[in-house]
Amino acid sequence: MANVAVAVAEVVLEVADLCTDFAVGRQTIRVVDRVSFSLRRGQTTAIVGESGSGKTVTALSLLQLIEPPGRISGGTIRYRGRDLRPLDETAMQQVRGARIGMVFQDPLSSLNPSLRIGTQIAETLLAHERISSAEAERRAVELLVRVGVPDAAARARDYPHHFSGGMRQRVLIAMAIACNPEIIIADEPTTALDVTVQAKILRLLHDLQQAMGASLLMITHDLGVVAALADEVVVMYAGRVVERADVDRLFHAPLHPYTRALLDCAIGLDDDRSTPLTPIPGAPPDLRRRPAGCQFAPRCPVAIAKCHRLDPPLLPMNPGQDVACFVAQGDADG
Repeated sequence: MANVAVAVAEVVLEVADLCTDFAVGRQTIRVVDRVSFSLRRGQTTAIVGESGSGKTVTALSLLQLIEPPGRISGGTIRYRGRDLRPLDETAMQQVRGARIGMVFQDPLSSLNPSLRIGTQIAETLLAHERISSAEAERRAVELLVRVGVPDAAARARDYPHHFSGGMRQRVLIAMAIACNPEIIIADEPTTALDVTVQAKILRLLHDLQQAMGASLLMITHDLGVVAALADEVVVMYAGRVVERADVDRLFHAPLHPYTRALLDCAIGLDDDRSTPLTPIPGAPPDLRRRPAGCQFAPRCPVAIAKCHRLDPPLLPMNPGQDVACFVAQGDADG
């Protein structure tokens, strides 16, 4: 959780009005729509929302990993004041891995099945540091030890299919931290892992972040992960930020109806399991045919007439809490 030192720490990543579009036939679909947030030194920011809310596309956009027919169409991505958007691929390759590391969602598809694990980690080091191949291989083994892979020297000679899902995820984490980046982006790092392995991976990420003094951007749909690890939370719906708050305020005093609905869908450790969860009615909008006004209005239990006509701006409501909701903002003009 955030402490005073972290709360006032300098901003290392600032995203403003980020837009990412995908061309489908003759139509352009906006998947990330004017997303803004910041990440402070040593802080964990979580981006949460249902599947299809734009979380992963946002993460990939930060490192310019969007491929055609997708493109970043607007906004700025400032790492320590330097806008990454104008950088060409050569310049971005020096940022990826060295300054910003990424743990991808699916370790099996992210690792090269034809290369030994140690070789793949060593390649990351060789791309960014002036060291020999022998030194890179040695450090690759050290990294495997650091992320908790047993018998690391021998396992470095194995291929990805020799590893379990949890161990492959540890390998991806080793690759992400190989060059001591200042920022780690973790995109659903516990997807398809069983509960006990999930807990170990999350603890590993947290411990490494603390040891490195790194900032962590966690992409997740799991509110339990958010409660355990995050300092700040960005809630996304249909490609837009609907609420942004520090973690304590978000869980104890959420303002947006969508945030409250997500929390109503979650099970806490102290909850009575005999009590049925409250599902969110309806479904997220088809981004090819966005409704007018607030994107959540068709599913919202408190929507007023204005919500169906106009798109609410994201406005500060409390210290450390912004919301895009006419009702939460006290606008009763329906």
